[in-house]
Amino acid sequence: MNTVFNHHPNLKRPFKSSVWPAATFNLGPHSVTKEHVDMGNYAAGACPITALGSYDPMKGGHMVLWDLKLIIKFPPGSTIILPSSTLHHGNTTIQPHECWYSFTQYASGVIFHWFDYGFRSAQQLL
Repeated sequence: MNTVFNHHPNLKRPFKSSVWPAATFNLGPHSVTKEHVDMGNYAAGACPITALGSYDPMKGGHMVLWDLKLIIKFPPGSTIILPSSTLHHGNTTIQPHECWYSFTQYASGVIFHWFDYGFRSAQQLL
């Protein structure tokens, strides 16, 4: 990533000390994600997902990892790092009066293609 940022000095990291070039805040207040994979993310990478908000983690907001057949209690402030482009994941609903937010960092696969292609798109290689 340092090479990409050095080649394109106009690009800025979302956070100075983060190794991930992109971040997303899901500000709900009921940020529930159904089973999915993030197919655009770097396939060999991993993404940290942090749960935020105010909810009872005994009743909802669980992280579900379908491929692994796991349902994990995921209290506010918890972080899980997972291969989001290959592992089906999501979270369960919370109570109507509660809030569930998330903060996710990731790397798009396109950034790595751009680097591998000598800072050109695949179309420019043709």
